[in-house]
Amino acid sequence: MALRHAKGALMTAIDLPPIGMGTYGLNGTAGRDALVTALRGGYTLLDSAFSYENEGAVGAAVRASGMPREAITVTSKLPGRHHAYDEALRTVEESVMRMGLDHIDLYLIHWPNPRIDRYVDAWRALIEARRRGLVAHIGVSNFLPDHIERLEAVTGVSPEVNQIELHPYFPQLEQLKFDAQHGIVTEAWSPVGRGNDVTEAQPVREAARAHGIEPIQAVLAWHLAIGSLPLPKAGSAEHQQQNLAAAQVQLTAAEVRAISALGRPDGRLKDQDPAVYEEF
Repeated sequence: MALRHAKGALMTAIDLPPIGMGTYGLNGTAGRDALVTALRGGYTLLDSAFSYENEGAVGAAVRASGMPREAITVTSKLPGRHHAYDEALRTVEESVMRMGLDHIDLYLIHWPNPRIDRYVDAWRALIEARRRGLVAHIGVSNFLPDHIERLEAVTGVSPEVNQIELHPYFPQLEQLKFDAQHGIVTEAWSPVGRGNDVTEAQPVREAARAHGIEPIQAVLAWHLAIGSLPLPKAGSAEHQQQNLAAAQVQLTAAEVRAISALGRPDGRLKDQDPAVYEEF
């Protein structure tokens, strides 16, 4: 079942699958081949970024997959060093050229970098990039409610997507609620943590045993239950299919609550608080 988000009568709605494909670390020929396997295996959402240095591999995978272009949603992100309006526009153009596609489906501001305070300029540039047809949909990543409210107040345009760190140790239920109230789809990066032991947590393992699935599938099913769109990365066809199959799993309300209760104040993977963290 797709997540559908309409932004008004004059805009085409963005139609997203329940689970997408993270691409961080999938570079070069090997990265392209892994992504071709993913697309042919049923993935329709690829998440990249200018800073991942794999936009070329992502675009090559889309072209080599043989899948209809209109069936694939390709995402990239604007780095903090290019938040100035003119630089942001040129960066979007470079992203499109690197991918070798006629447009990018979804383009996000990667981090707000509030101390530099140019994210509103960057947002204006993304609005213009959409007007020019360089991108079809625009959004943000790692934005807090006050960042989003400022974008809306200054430009009158709300992000369509907010991609954030979200996993059982850092469930971000309040941010999820805010995004939903503002008609924003919440995507999750590092949805099963990155090197942490969340798949070993008792509520996760109990849910996996109850449903006859792998712990990672239980975590991904939890994401779907709370309204998050997870973007797990998997290089092998086996793991890719395992992740996709989690979309068919329905956890009980008690299982969802138990996994959500794993959240903790220091749950961020690298203490990357968007209120102060900066990425260039």
